[in-house]
Formats: sequence, structure tokens, C-alpha cells
Amino acid sequence: MDEEYDVVVLGTGLKECILSGLLSVDGLKVLHMDRNDYFGGESTSLNLIQLWKKFRNSDKPPPHLGASRDYNVDMVPKFMMANGTLVRVLIHTDVTKYLYFKAVDGSYVYSKGKVHKVPSNDIEALKSPLMGMFEKRRARKFFIFVQDYDENDPKTHEGMDLTRISTGELISKYGLGGNTMDFIGHAIALHRDDHYLDERALDTVRRMKLYSESLARFQGGSPYIYPLYGFGELPQAFARLSAVYGGTCMLNKPDCKVEFDDEGKVIGVSSEGETARCKKVVCDPSYLPNKVRKIGKVARAICIMSHPIPKTSNSHSVQVILPQKQLGRNSDMYLFCCSYRHNVAPKGKFIAFVLAEAETDQPEIELKPGVNLLGPVDEIFYDTYDRFEPVNEPFLDYCFISTSYDATTHFESTVMDVLSMYTMITGKVVDLGVDLSAASAAEE
Repeated sequence: MDEEYDVVVLGTGLKECILSGLLSVDGLKVLHMDRNDYFGGESTSLNLIQLWKKFRNSDKPPPHLGASRDYNVDMVPKFMMANGTLVRVLIHTDVTKYLYFKAVDGSYVYSKGKVHKVPSNDIEALKSPLMGMFEKRRARKFFIFVQDYDENDPKTHEGMDLTRISTGELISKYGLGGNTMDFIGHAIALHRDDHYLDERALDTVRRMKLYSESLARFQGGSPYIYPLYGFGELPQAFARLSAVYGGTCMLNKPDCKVEFDDEGKVIGVSSEGETARCKKVVCDPSYLPNKVRKIGKVARAICIMSHPIPKTSNSHSVQVILPQKQLGRNSDMYLFCCSYRHNVAPKGKFIAFVLAEAETDQPEIELKPGVNLLGPVDEIFYDTYDRFEPVNEPFLDYCFISTSYDATTHFESTVMDVLSMYTMITGKVVDLGVDLSAASAAEE
């Protein structure tokens, strides 16, 4: 292993694997190592026996749940926006040839104690039970403004400069009520809390347009797609890409230690008595704990069920967003459900998650509003995991550390971290002007 590399990547979580792939495609000499003997790090997928070992300290799940190998339970469950940034990265790197996707059935929002389909355009707004008659008309006008808005055509701006006014000011111009703002801001624009109301309106309008373009993409009931066999397929696909371009991957490398010179700059990574010399290190927070700080934690409930989430039109795959205000919280709660149709469970079984940024130390109580929406569950596991962000100066120590995964059940925040890290490492921006038709999703 005593070789010189441009970059050593530590950890095979999704962020690290995307970066390993992108850097290898760029022609850099990459060594990719993980202390575990499996891919995915924190974002791995577990079979039933692994799930029982992790949460129940046993390797004997009950036989009525079916074969262990038929389960692929994501530890960080996230859907992908069909026209979103991650899909663009997949196409840019040609990783789509290693993966098969399927459209997600439904996109829902929790409002006034009930689950409703998210209306995403002017026609759906008129039909939605989320709003009264007059509110529907106001919402329809707002949706038409967003659909017609073109950043380069002032005629579509209705005299407003969206780089100067806040989202709150834009929404108040249309006279929309609090509950309408809730589903637009959280379930369509996918903001995680209400801070967006004070931020520039252009960001929210762009997010809404991405949602509706993604929805139109596969003519499904949601703007999301999801890989067959689960999210755990993604890190492996990017690791394969890295190997195709000459990257070297080593699993089961215990005690990976980053080595520094007298000035605190990276010089290599050692494991089992050998050192790989390198110019830069990319890693998840667990590999350099003294260069990160805790920024919060995520509470999650993982559920195995024998039915879809009630009130979601029998959707086999669905996201439900519970906006913070509807629950009296500081941030949103998310439900994620997938089933045997995405090959993540045996026939007749569904995997559901309830996730939220933890605001207490009691996930069972804190996640109750989401768990109550699931109906009866066969099995439920609760836990929390800490979230970290880097505090080092990467241009001094040449360590590029990812931020831990948040509670969102969609990818947009995750991939933004990857792209900013890529630019820091290389000084370049990933070209995302790709032909989106190169990614397709399987039909029923």
C-alpha cells in the first residue's frame, strides 16, 4: 500500500462514494478505504438479520417476516427528485447504467390532523381539499405565476424582483393563508423549517419549478424516483464507477489513521502497518472526530408493516411531510414508505420510516405524530444518531469532511454538500447541463 495517491477517500457512505467516482472520472489517482466490510457506511442498507443484530442484539428475526435476504432496509432513506441534482450527477458520470429506478407513487402533506395529496399545479390546487374555495383561487393564481416565471423574461415577473423580495412578501402578495404556505413551502419547495419565509423568493420559486418539472417527468403521482433494491445500491454504483476509472477500493481496513506533517497538513493514511501517501483526504466525520462538531441529532423509527400508509391511496412508495407548524415543532417530520415493489422487502411487506431532527431525548414520544399515521406495525425500532459538520480549514490541512445526513427523506440537501466539497477539492464545478432523458424509471 506504500504508494502515492492524489486523494484517499475514507468511508463508503453515499457522499464519499460520489466524490470518489467524480474524482476518478477527473483522472485523479484515488484510493478508497472503509473500516467496515460492507459498502454504505451510515447510509448502508441492511437485511433482516443485520437489522436485528443492530437494534435487537439478536440474529434471529421472527420467521413470519419472511426471508432475511429479501429485505434492503435503508439506514438513511431518501427519494430522488426526478429532475433533481443527484439525477444530473448520475447522468454526468454515467452511473445510470449500474442502477434501475422506479417512480414513487405519492407525495403527501399533513395538515390539520389529516394526510392530503400535495397539489402541485393550478389544476390540482382547484381540486384540493386542503383549501377553501376563495383560497383555491388565490393559490391557483400563485401556481400560474410560478409556472410561467422565467428568470430571463421580465414580462413574466409581474413587476417583482425575486432576488430582492422575501418568500414571505411574495406569498403575502397573493394573500395565501398559513396552511397553504405550509404545504407550498415544506411539501413542494422542500424547505426544512420556516426560515425560508425571510429568504429571497427566487430560491422558493426555483424549488417549486423543480418539483413540477420532476412531477411531469414520469407522469406518476409524485416527483420522486427511487432505486430498485434500495438506496444502498447507490454507493456501490459510484464505487464501481471509480474502479472503472482506475480507483482502488479496499473494505475491512481497520484503524484507518490520517497522518499529518509538522504543519498539520495531510501526508497519508495508515492502516495495518502500511501507509498510503496522499495530497488530500476526503472522509465522513467519524474518521476525523477532532475536526468536527456536533450540530444536532436525528430521531428515527424504522417500521415493518403489512399494508401501505393509510389515506395515501394504497401507495406502495410515498413521502409524507409533516410541516413544523402543524406539530408545534422547530423543524419538519418526514414519513418514508417503500415496499416489495421496489424490491426492498418480501411480497406483501412495507418498510416505513418516521424521521425528524431530534428536539428531545425521547424518540418514542417525539415521533408519535408520525408513527400514529402508519396504522398497525409488525415491528418497530427507535433510535437516534448524532449529526456532525466539519470545523477544520481544508485549505490548511487538506482534509475535506462531509456533513452527516439530515432527517429529510429526499436528496437535495445531501447532493449540495457533495457538489460544494467537489468544488473545494478541485476548484471546478460539476457540469450538470446533461440530457435528463438518459435516466429512465421502470414502469409497472
